[in-house]
Amino acid sequence: MTLIDSLRTEARAAPESGIVAVVNYGRLREGMIPLWAGEGDLPTPAFITDAASKALAGGETFYTWQRGIPDLRQALSRYYARHFGKNFPEEEFIVTGSGMHAIQLALDALAGAGDEVVYLSPAWPNFDAAAGIAGAVPVAVTLDHSGNGWSCDVEKIAASITPRTKALFINTPSNPTGWTADHETLQAILALARAKNLWIIADEIYSLFHYGHGRAPSFLDIASAEDRILYVNSFSKNWAMTGWRVGWIKTHPSLQQVFENLIQYSSSGVAQFMQRGAVAALDEGDAFVAEQVERARKARDLVCGILGATGRAGFTVPQGAFYLFFTVDGITDSRTAAFDIVDKANVGLAPGTAFGPGGEAFLRLCFHRRLDQIEEAAHRLAKWMKNA
Repeated sequence: MTLIDSLRTEARAAPESGIVAVVNYGRLREGMIPLWAGEGDLPTPAFITDAASKALAGGETFYTWQRGIPDLRQALSRYYARHFGKNFPEEEFIVTGSGMHAIQLALDALAGAGDEVVYLSPAWPNFDAAAGIAGAVPVAVTLDHSGNGWSCDVEKIAASITPRTKALFINTPSNPTGWTADHETLQAILALARAKNLWIIADEIYSLFHYGHGRAPSFLDIASAEDRILYVNSFSKNWAMTGWRVGWIKTHPSLQQVFENLIQYSSSGVAQFMQRGAVAALDEGDAFVAEQVERARKARDLVCGILGATGRAGFTVPQGAFYLFFTVDGITDSRTAAFDIVDKANVGLAPGTAFGPGGEAFLRLCFHRRLDQIEEAAHRLAKWMKNA
């Protein structure tokens, strides 16, 4: 038996990220325009880094509150009051070591070996993989795609539920499709979860990156305090903090100790000086977020205009998040296409094969970058399409 054969089956089966495979292939190329990852191009703003630096210099480097410092949990309360019109006490928030950590903790709490968790696909691949590593069975329900855009058929979700189903994972606005659930769809999903006694893991990380009027619809708009919903979120996208690895869970206050225990036995908490930066992000960052959303809107419209004019790109203009998920007429193998685009266009895209069922023919472009780069990348892609 080899060393790898002696590892857990779930660990051995963990897939290589289809996104990272392309990133590793092209990241060092001169002149590369990297639109493969889900992040913007701006560094964390000074009002956040200064707060963290001040705390670091002041000696806030010791063990801290497992569930997050009170100041940060209070700042989360203020954030939800401003953006969601809801007054939640600090006891409803748990600070985690990233949005990914929040998802892992939610899975730890809800699903184990043999349990099933239903999710909407195409989807960010990390949830599917994390569920599998936990020993649970991820069950994909594909979003519908037509000339009218992406939509969710709740009857398909209902049909996927078995006696082993423990939870539904709902990401809206969606990475990678940009699909954004309306209140009617959210209500139907919530009614299904209530009827089947299922939990919902609500990934609403892109709520503020919404191109309608104000933030995107949320389960918080329709849920009661006793509904079985875990809200997972991150500081990464809104405040240009992808490298910080700080997130949170909003949950019922009766579950605080359970999640504190899970943090104790995973990360043992987030560094306090980093949490000081997160406080500044929440309390001082609304204008920064609004500027980033408007910048992304302009970039979205620019790239859609250029690629749409080729006559070969097929897409729905995304309602939320900051990705264009598009097909190219005649191209069916998006993984091969992504590597070819690196070689011939010097643009980095994520292949749709990385996002599971329903995404195989698509490519994902992150347009959350400055406009001149987006314009140049779009023209390079248009040229590649002409010759592909």
